[in-house]
Order: sequence, then C-alpha cells, then structure tokens
Amino acid sequence: MSDNRKNLGDIPTEEFRRVGYEIINRIADYLENIEHFPVLSQNRPGDLKKALPQSAPKQGEDFSEILADVEKLIFPAVTHWNHPNFHGLFSTSASAVGIFADMFASAFDMKAMLWRTAPASTELEQVTLEWLRQMLNLPPDFSGIIYDTASVSSLHAIAMARQKAAPQIREEGMNAQPRLKIYCSEQAHSSIEKAVILLGLGRKSLVKIPTDDQFRIQTDELQKAIVQDRNQGFLPFCVVATIGTTSTASVDNVEEIARICGRENCFLHVDAAYAGSAAIIPELQHHFKGWEMADTIVINPHKWLFTPFDLSILYVKDMPLLKQTFSLVPEYLKTSEGDVSEEVVNQMDYGIQLGRRFRSLKLWFAMRYFGQEGMINRIRENCRLAKLFANWIEESPNFQLLAPVHFALVCFRAWREGLSQDELNSINEKIMDKINASGKAYISHTKLNGNLALRLSVGSLRTEERHLKKVWELLNHYLSEELQASA
Repeated sequence: MSDNRKNLGDIPTEEFRRVGYEIINRIADYLENIEHFPVLSQNRPGDLKKALPQSAPKQGEDFSEILADVEKLIFPAVTHWNHPNFHGLFSTSASAVGIFADMFASAFDMKAMLWRTAPASTELEQVTLEWLRQMLNLPPDFSGIIYDTASVSSLHAIAMARQKAAPQIREEGMNAQPRLKIYCSEQAHSSIEKAVILLGLGRKSLVKIPTDDQFRIQTDELQKAIVQDRNQGFLPFCVVATIGTTSTASVDNVEEIARICGRENCFLHVDAAYAGSAAIIPELQHHFKGWEMADTIVINPHKWLFTPFDLSILYVKDMPLLKQTFSLVPEYLKTSEGDVSEEVVNQMDYGIQLGRRFRSLKLWFAMRYFGQEGMINRIRENCRLAKLFANWIEESPNFQLLAPVHFALVCFRAWREGLSQDELNSINEKIMDKINASGKAYISHTKLNGNLALRLSVGSLRTEERHLKKVWELLNHYLSEELQASA
C-alpha cells in the first residue's frame, strides 16, 4: 500500500484521475459490447453472497483489486437492462451522456432541500421541466417537480387529493376523515394500491373499475360507482387514469374521465409513467387527449427519455396545494431568501423528502445532447420497431396479438388451433422461460382474460431490427420444440 493510502482524507487526485480514466474506458467497452453478455444474469441465488467475504477488509485495498472483482463477481450478477434484447417489463433507455451527468451529480453531492443548499439543482430542475412541458404540449398552468419513481410521484398526487378533499386529516389524523373513496382501472399499476395503504386510507377505499375489450377503464362503470358510493355516504375524492398501462400500454379515455371528475368534484391523477414521453411525437399526441384537464400527471424519463434511473416527474397544476400537503419548516431550516425573491423555491416543502439528489442534471444533459428532434426520432424508431414486430405476429398462423399496439409494447401469444387455454398458457410460459434462460433475450408476461400473454417491450437506444429478428427466431424455434414435445 502506498504512503498516501496511510494518510487521512480521500483518494489522491492523481490516483483518482488514473482510475477514473480506466473506469470510463471500461464503461465505454461495456456499452459497446453489451449485446455479447447474457441479458439475464446466469447466477444462481446466493452465488454472489457466497463469493464475497463475510466482513469488510481491515486495511484499504488497491483499486486494481476492486475493479478486478467488478469484472469477476459483479458482472456475472448483473441483469443487463441496457442490453438491446432486454424486452421485459419496460425497457430502459439510459444514455451514456446521462451517465456523465450522474457522475457530476455524485461529485457535487448536494442535497436539494433549501434553495441556498442547492441553487443549481433547484433552478435547473425548473428550467428543464419547463422545456419538457413545452415538448409534451402541456398547457403552461402545469409546473413540474422531480421525485425518484412513479410510485412516489403517484403517492404525492394522491396525498394532494386527500388534502384537497379532507384538509383536517393533516392535523387530526385519519380519525377525523370522512369515508373516502378512490377509483382506478383494474389495469392500474400496483403502486396506486400501495399509496392507498401508505396513506392510511385502507385497501377497501380503492375501487377497481372493470375494463373493456381494449383494457381501458369503462367510464360508464366509473360514473356508476361514484354515484353509488356517494349515495352510501362515502366521499369520492380521486380518480387515477392511465395512459400506457403496465400490462398492455392501454390508454384510458382521459377526456371522458376528466368530465366525470369535473361533475363529481374528484381530483384527477394521470399515470403516464411509461407512455408520457411519447407525447413529444406529434403523430402520437392523440393518445393524450384530455390529459391537460388533469390535476397531476406522472412521467418517467428514466423509462423512455434516455435518462439513467431514477427520475420521475410529477406535473402539477396547483403547486400551493402540494406545498400545503407537505410543508413543515423547523427553526433550523428557516431562511430569509423567500422574503427577498418570490422566485425562491425550497424543494423540501413539496414532498416527504427533506433532501433530494441533483436529478435534473441528467435529463438536461440528454435534452442538450440529443435535442428535441433527436429525442423524437429515437422514440419514433422504437415505436416503428414494435409495430414491425406486431406485423410479424399478425402475419404468422402460429401467433396472435392480444392487445392493440399504441406505443412500443407488443402483447401476444403462441397459438395453435385445437389447444385449450390451459395448454396454450403452458406452452407460452415454457417458451418464455426457455428464451430467458438462454441469455439471448428477455421477455416478460401478463395475464389477459385468463390468457398468458407474452410482452415484448422496445425502448433501448441500442435496439435495432436485427435484435427483434433474433427474438422472432427464438420464439419460432421454441414453439416448434414445444409442439413436437406435446405431439
């Protein structure tokens, strides 16, 4: 160990430079060669834990040893979300320029709570989210704030709705509440139910409305449920609509839902965590009709705007209401800047966090590097590839589409006439498991009307047509294997 390592303080500057260059080179090589890795980690549960010491080293180690273990131990345990054949869940689209921004954010290590503790984070967030608001064609009465994930963004939105409907709960607790009811589609994300649990409303306060044959919330059933609950003494206070559901990327009729909310005095939150980024594409904006009437909208740039995880945006019409919901200022955090300038925003007032990371920097980097046209073209290409894959499904006698393809998610299944639903479900599950075990690609599944549907998501910056052809070949190969085995 060098003499420098025996001293107090951080890594010496020259060593930091040397190792930094080496790490950047390794990351660049990783991204350039990522498709040569198996998409899913081939490790078994516990492999990494067993390979690591049971306690931390007593003496500091040289960085060469640390980096060697990244290669030897960490890489095999990584599921490669940036892989061009990662098609499960929702594909990530982290860009290298976003990685640069994350490095700066970590170096600054600022905690954005008061303006004075993080002027750069506070003000760049406002500017960047205003740029994006314009790109999304949202009206100027929306202001944005960044959280980590859509789960947290939606939690804040529902808390706002509760504050608006029953402000006494903030002081008196749930014992003072009216009997509240919140509504969502049966296809809504599970984070809505978790938010209801966390806010103390109870799962019985959440009403899941059935969907139609395109997996959209049935607005007549929504209206009926609200009226029925009100007649029974409940207070309907919030509706969650979805543009781009998790299972199928279905699109609720937000315009009609907004009219219902207006008539019934309900807060409207729109979950567009996945699909919201696609609103920057002119020919896709018809899917977002009516979202300008919402009270809050969540969009996740870490899903589809080339921003490394995590970055979720909550667009809000009534920022004072959000502040009323969460602001709590102890003496040691009181400052005078607010008296000097109305422009001062203390971000700690707008959520459950006190401090938050400098997340806007990575979105700003991506917006600057790619530009509006570059972002539009990349998302448009993802959608083109998904539609191409859907065409292959439709043209094949061995596969069926199970949901409309609005964006870049395809829900489908292998199919053969004469097989029961249970037999088809079994075959499709086996096909999926074989593809995923191969390491060549990763797809996921959902259940639609009892049918096991395979899900193929396209969202990576690195996915090309050849990668989808690989999946198509794998699907047909493993279907043939399963049919022969069951013959």
